[in-house]
Amino acid sequence: MNEINAGAVFECPQRKVEKAWVDLNGHMNMAYYHLVFDESLDTLFNMLGIGWAYTQQGSGSCFTAEVHVCYIDEMKEGAPMRVTYQLLDWDAKRIHIFGHMYHAETGELAATSEQMCIHVDMSTRRAAPFPQTSQDKIAALMAAHKDLPRPEQAGRIIGIKRKAAAE
Repeated sequence: MNEINAGAVFECPQRKVEKAWVDLNGHMNMAYYHLVFDESLDTLFNMLGIGWAYTQQGSGSCFTAEVHVCYIDEMKEGAPMRVTYQLLDWDAKRIHIFGHMYHAETGELAATSEQMCIHVDMSTRRAAPFPQTSQDKIAALMAAHKDLPRPEQAGRIIGIKRKAAAE
């Protein structure tokens, strides 16, 4: 966990669905899927040198520009969660990252989160290149993930699929 391994997704620390996260439907509320993905991503960002310690220095931070979550299976109170991340693409200022949330005991996929994150210079609040040391780590992560299969949900768009009219 918490290191770059060729051909392996990045593993985040496991957690459990907290009672306060469960809504009237008896499962984890959608907002908490975002919370778990966001806090799990902090683990990866810390490893890349762009986490909270870096942000607290005041020169740069990462902002989420876009996120798309797919809710696939319910997570109930007390369920153990396993979150992984895969780097899909990157450039000097952006990271395209994909997370999977699994039930840690059954292995069932519960949700996915696709994000585009932008590095921001906090003095100008504009997009700026990642520090070189972080770019080196991101490049190493991309090299480790380049041969992983593209997740099925990556690049999905929201819309109602219509059947073609019979001729």
